[in-house]
Amino acid sequence: MSPTYDLVVKNVRVVRPNRSAVEVQDIGVRDGRFACIAPEIGAQEGRTIVDGRNRLAFPGVVDAHMHIGIYQPLATDAATESKAAAMGGVTSSLNYLRTGQYYLNRGGPYAEFMPEAMRLADGNFWVDYGFHIAPIAASHIDEMEELLTRWGVPSFKIFMFYGGYGLHGKSSSQNEFLMIGPDDRYDIAHFEFVMRGARRLMDAHPEMADSISVSLHCELADILTAYTKLVERDARLTGLRAYSAARPPHSEGLAIFIASYLAHETECLNINLLHLSSRKAIEAALMMQNVFPHIRFRREVTVGHLLLDVDSECAVHAKVNPPIRPREDVEALWQAVLDRKVDWITSDHACCSAEKKWSAADPSDIWLAKAGFGGTEYLLSGVLSEGAKRGMSYPHMAELLCWNPAQRYGLTKKGDIAIGFDADFVLVDPGESFVVRAADSPSQQGYTPFEGQELTGRVKSTYLRGELVYDGSNIVGGARGRYLRRPTA
Repeated sequence: MSPTYDLVVKNVRVVRPNRSAVEVQDIGVRDGRFACIAPEIGAQEGRTIVDGRNRLAFPGVVDAHMHIGIYQPLATDAATESKAAAMGGVTSSLNYLRTGQYYLNRGGPYAEFMPEAMRLADGNFWVDYGFHIAPIAASHIDEMEELLTRWGVPSFKIFMFYGGYGLHGKSSSQNEFLMIGPDDRYDIAHFEFVMRGARRLMDAHPEMADSISVSLHCELADILTAYTKLVERDARLTGLRAYSAARPPHSEGLAIFIASYLAHETECLNINLLHLSSRKAIEAALMMQNVFPHIRFRREVTVGHLLLDVDSECAVHAKVNPPIRPREDVEALWQAVLDRKVDWITSDHACCSAEKKWSAADPSDIWLAKAGFGGTEYLLSGVLSEGAKRGMSYPHMAELLCWNPAQRYGLTKKGDIAIGFDADFVLVDPGESFVVRAADSPSQQGYTPFEGQELTGRVKSTYLRGELVYDGSNIVGGARGRYLRRPTA
């Protein structure tokens, strides 16, 4: 008699979202899906048997905010950074792409951009992957229909500060940076028309309407420009503290107000407010939820903004947009997490190698450093470590890291350990501590702003659709990541 299951994992504490408790269970996997979750599955029923050793079994993490190919060629970046994701328990990676400088370094229509991006991604991901797309040129709004129906991309991004500011700081020519025509304007009117485009898609495709959303990076270029001039003249401010002052929290708050009113005006009901970094940003987001209760807002924070502050020793390593903030903002973010006012936590992973991150002539100059850093490999452990100290339950962590982003972004078979779902799961020892060392990561970044931090909660193995991809020390097997055409069936 042949075994019932391809894989049986015995003696694990199964962590599920939307549950009040964690239960000791066995897990049976067949054909890449969870087929049985029960107190006892006989060893003879599995082709392969794994002893879970009473570890936590989390659903595979859905890192819903990553950047692949921003500073390295996309195919190269996909391979190394998806291995880093698997090391951290991430099994689904949703990556922001756009035309313009960086990424593929090309403008023009997405009809030409997407086939190239898909070709470069194919066969190079060790975890399942999908894309969010930013309509940059006015003509891209007309392409949103094809992005949804041909490429399975229902989530679109707006970078609110790009209208008058570059990726790393001041910019003299935004049209050149964005690679758009002289008559194009990346401004508030463009943001409105992107939202109207999303609303049209919701009306045209009601069966997919819940998965169609617009995400916003909320900072205002005018505020950034003015405050950067002030801060640069103030010799008392340096490093991360200077960068935070140059992109002040009220710039986030004002941008959130504008984005929220535009959502109301356009009846664009699904709005994601990305990487909220400060108390003022959280307060503004909650205020707008009260003003516009019919808008289905979702609020995101990143593990970087939860683990780092302006006094962290990592300095320029942690330059990112929006900036790392003072400790009082970090604690305000944690309180919002604990109060269930945050919907998901991501990494905002953007691998930026040392030779590109800072100036060799002056490696301590925050203004010369590029923005962004990797961290997907520390997403689960970071939340486990710091969340446990603050009394977070494991099911709540699973909601923030797995279930909530999967539900919003149309991953209908991800984010839970449930019958019929993809058998993506992570075995974690919640009591094992480790010190973060960049040298231990497969990422090509070569450094990490989390260097030297001690985290408690170590990933011991990661499974993608029931197949081992990380064994606690090494990446196992080839690139088996599949493209996530959303919403998934």
